[in-house]
Amino acid sequence: MRIKFINIALGLLFSLLGAGLFNLQVIQGAKFSALSDKNCIRLIEQSGTRGKIIDRDGNIIVDSYLSYDLLLSAMDVKSAYSTLEAVSRVLGTPLEVLKKRLRRNFTGTSVPAIIAVNIGLNKAIALEELKADYPSIIVYPHPLRHYPYGPLACHTIGYLSEIDHWRLTKLEDYGYKTKDIVGYTGVEEKYDYYLRQEEGGLAMQVDHRGGFVRTLGFRPPQSGKDIQLTLDIKIQKAAEQAFSQRKGSCIIMDPDSGEILALVSTPGFDPSVFVEKPGSSLVSDIFTDPDHVLVDRSINGTYPAASVFKLVVATAALEEGKLDPSRAFTCTGSLHIGKREFKCWSIHGSQDMREAIAHSCDVFFYHTGLLVGPQQIHDYALKFGFGRSTGSDLPYESIGLVPDPLWKKLYRFKNWYDGDTANFAIGQGELLVTPIQIVRMMAVFANEGSLVAPFVVKAVAGRDVYSAQKKITKMRLKKSTIDLIRQGLRQAVTDPSGTANALADIPVSAAGKTGTAQVSRGSPHGWFAGFFPFEKPRFVICVFLEHGGSGGAAAHVAKQIIEEMSKEGSV
Repeated sequence: MRIKFINIALGLLFSLLGAGLFNLQVIQGAKFSALSDKNCIRLIEQSGTRGKIIDRDGNIIVDSYLSYDLLLSAMDVKSAYSTLEAVSRVLGTPLEVLKKRLRRNFTGTSVPAIIAVNIGLNKAIALEELKADYPSIIVYPHPLRHYPYGPLACHTIGYLSEIDHWRLTKLEDYGYKTKDIVGYTGVEEKYDYYLRQEEGGLAMQVDHRGGFVRTLGFRPPQSGKDIQLTLDIKIQKAAEQAFSQRKGSCIIMDPDSGEILALVSTPGFDPSVFVEKPGSSLVSDIFTDPDHVLVDRSINGTYPAASVFKLVVATAALEEGKLDPSRAFTCTGSLHIGKREFKCWSIHGSQDMREAIAHSCDVFFYHTGLLVGPQQIHDYALKFGFGRSTGSDLPYESIGLVPDPLWKKLYRFKNWYDGDTANFAIGQGELLVTPIQIVRMMAVFANEGSLVAPFVVKAVAGRDVYSAQKKITKMRLKKSTIDLIRQGLRQAVTDPSGTANALADIPVSAAGKTGTAQVSRGSPHGWFAGFFPFEKPRFVICVFLEHGGSGGAAAHVAKQIIEEMSKEGSV
């Protein structure tokens, strides 16, 4: 009986064993065969080079250089210690530091552990020579972004970092994957698909110990496409140097085409930190900087427009026949509207339209704004491109805000009064604009009636995209309106009492308008927007100083920039 029981038990045992073998070899044979193939194949990725970014004259603003990382392929941590002793002597790094890195980065025998990054060419060569005695050493070359001009034009360029979850979910269908390095902000983000390289690599067969058997295939990496910007690096330098330690923005643009020749936002940041020291405290410092250095004040920042907005009110009054060009108002330093007294920054006496623009007389524009009315001011502001995107090719552009009586009723639950109109007419109150909107508005008076779309990318991979970017809208303004406002802008510079008289002695004729924006906290913001040469404008400029004190201070910065451009032969 006992023998019969043992036989049955053995029979069941062998039946189970046979079933298991059948399951492994037949039912799941294909699965385990595939896993076996994967186990004997190693893929060594090779990175391509990200496309270069150059200025309008072909000067390299961003390119790439070959960096070298040291990796160690070890069966276990202890077996690698003798190799680390040799590596320590070459790198000049203490052995204990290298051991700590190995322990931290070792995840298994099939994945090499990173020991050192960006070690330099000479050390890479020395380590390659050690491979005969220490075969676990791997010197891995890969390209890193290089910025010959440092932080220059950093907001226009953007920076690189590892792809985040939000971008991955949106871009996975376009070939993006976890751990990819992608562009953030600026041209690096907007044109990432063109700039990004196509990875290549080597497939090889290895034995059960990981030793090389044979090469199975090789796909060469492909470099990304080069991008040419409209920026002029000489003008960009001049603009950034003029700002020194000031906060703010400067945009210099071709008024006829919309090509941006310089785009400055200060303070800036060093984009090389993101590629050379990722994950370091230096990167954290950029994100947590109280001055918000990553914000592009030129296109993302919204501010009260102040007196530069008076040009919109002047245009509305002249176009709609609300004000005769020769009509004058007397400025006694203030104007009573309802129960409030609205002050002017000075006592100007009798002022017509031309003089009021030159002297930036608030009282004149209080009267003019009340004649035009808030709804028409709002409508003309929209015609000039305020309250909407300019159509630029940079990401995350703010649209600002152009209020009107209905908006105030719906969003502030308040009625609109004449005092609101007076504030609106001098660019204060709820009105918010961006510097790129202001430079676009000023271009209308420089090119005599056309609203252009600003852009920074001129060509991709040598293919000119200028015509695709160039969007021009004819505003159909009367020639008499444009001529009168241009005369006022010129007088602001030539008149000794003009608000932009700081530019009277520069080497080129200029016209412009200053603005001083009152804010609830801190010093006022300063604006200057203008164009030069006056007779046939080639450049339109907007300088914005965040808490800079006054429009006069912004005009002085513009003067420095134009003088430097003249020295460089750019004007």
